[in-house]
Parts: sequence; structure tokens; C-alpha cells
Amino acid sequence: IIDAAGLKAVEDRLITDLVAKQKAAGLHVITDGEFRRGWWHFDFMWGFNGVDHAAAAHRVAFHDEVTPADTATVTGRISGENHPFVEHFKFVKQFEDENTVAKYTIPAPAQMFQQMIVPMNIRSTRKIYATNEELIHDIGVAYQDVIRQFYDAGCRNLQLDDCTWGMLCDTERRKALYGGQTDADAVAQLYVDLNNAVIDCVPRGMVVNTHICRGNYHSTWASSGGYAPVSKILFGQERVDGYYLEFDDERSGGFEPLADVTGDKIVVLGLITSK
Repeated sequence: IIDAAGLKAVEDRLITDLVAKQKAAGLHVITDGEFRRGWWHFDFMWGFNGVDHAAAAHRVAFHDEVTPADTATVTGRISGENHPFVEHFKFVKQFEDENTVAKYTIPAPAQMFQQMIVPMNIRSTRKIYATNEELIHDIGVAYQDVIRQFYDAGCRNLQLDDCTWGMLCDTERRKALYGGQTDADAVAQLYVDLNNAVIDCVPRGMVVNTHICRGNYHSTWASSGGYAPVSKILFGQERVDGYYLEFDDERSGGFEPLADVTGDKIVVLGLITSK
């Protein structure tokens, strides 16, 4: 057993080694591999004021496996002052050179909103936020604050990781979570509006991309389905600079929905499976 300082020392050493390997491989974007996180999303959410680590009443079901019983819950008004991940970014930033830029990944605003209104969390959320509109407002303002902190720390490449769209692509998940086609479309519009409210406040010079997936836990998956159910909203309206998309197996559907991509946004196709 080691203390927090001992853990940080191990993380520092392994991230330093990882960045060296990325550079040796000729990569022009360097990251910390999310080595300081136990979860890709919860650790970031726990960094907000008004959000706490809690035991989950229900585990998230993946294909043939369930996750540990962790969640993030609202315990007060959400705000973003002094988010700890900014210091994590600064560690990666020091390794930038003339050939590389440091990228940082965080869960999308829509992902945080969705987490706070799932059945196991909605009761605690409603103790603080009587309506979704109030919750959305504070999440948006908190994200804007944290992104400004990243920018001031020198971050110019930010990635919003977002599994909400993967759930909306899955016919059965849509029925179970949102009650039907119309309700699900309204949720999709809410998600993109929240993400855009944050993206529109990003300082000039910061590139914002998004990664869309259907869940990946121990190489298992959570949802299936092509992008068609969300493509007009996700690809047509979200004001990111680019998309990192799963297209690695039959669960991802065909390429036809890419016709809905608007503007000069870049699309990166993930064609090789990690599973």
C-alpha cells in the first residue's frame, strides 16, 4: 500500500515513459494516457465543486460484464474552480516541443448531465436542482470555467469524450432510457445544445474534437447501432472541429450517416478494433 504522494510518483514516472514512447513512434499529439484516472469520466466529474464520489445503487451493464459500483452524485451547486485536472494537464504540457502538442481528454458536458439524471442519481440531484434547466445551466458554466483554466495553462487541443450518442444509436437502449423515438430525439437535441453552449465559449485558438463510442470496459461493449438515428443532430449541429468515430465492426453500422457532417469538420474513422 502506498500513499497519495507515492502513487503520484509512480504516475509521473509512467506518464514520462509513455510520452517518450509516443514521441519515438512519431506521434505529433501527446497525452498522459489517462493514467491518473480510475474512470475515464467519473474522476473528472469528482473534480467539480458540488459533485462527490458515491457508491452506485446499480452497476452499468456491458456485454457479459458489469462495472464496479461507483458513481458521481450532486451534493451542492456545481462549479469549476481549481479543477485538479488542470495540474494533470500541466505535467503533460512540459513535454511539448516543436513537433508535438499536448492533448487533454475530458467527458463531454452532455455526459455529465446524463450521469446526474440517471435513475440512481436523480433523487440526490433534485435535492439541489429542481429542474433540468437549472442543472444544465450550472454544468455549462462550470465547464466554461474549467476549459478557461485549461486554456490559461496552455492547452490548445481538447477532446470531449461522449458515450451519450452511442446509447441513442441503440434501438433497445433508446426504448429503455428515453421511452420512444420522439423523446429520444428531444434528448439528442438537448445534448447537442448543452455541448454547443460550452464549445461556443471556448477561447480562440483551442481545437475541440469529440470522440463518440458505444462503451468499452475490459474490451466489452455497452450499446450497438449505426449513427443514423443521431447523425442529423450530432454531425449536422455539433460545433466541434472534428469527430473521432467508431467504425471497427458491424455494431457501428455503415458510412452513409457521414453525409450529414456539415461545414469543414474533420472526421477520423476508427477502423481497427481494439477488441
